[in-house]
Amino acid sequence: MTTQPSKDPLHGVTLEMQVTALVARYGWAGLGKIIKINCFNSDPSVKSSLKFLRRTPWARAEVEALYLDSLDDPAPAADDEDATSPWARARADK
Repeated sequence: MTTQPSKDPLHGVTLEMQVTALVARYGWAGLGKIIKINCFNSDPSVKSSLKFLRRTPWARAEVEALYLDSLDDPAPAADDEDATSPWARARADK
């Protein structure tokens, strides 16, 4: 008998993996703008975010929804990231 794969897109994806992927994609500042949660805006870290998200079901649902949406969307353009990076602006000014 063969086992059927799960139809749940979050099957096997931990909350830590979701937060890490979203931070890599949007950055802490971008993530804080998309989801208005203080743990993304004030001294953000993966550890503090996980602690908050595990205790707060509505916030976890927001993160999971954004993660699922980000799987379907293409990656944001690198130009957007460079515009907010002070190092990229310093290189462009020279």
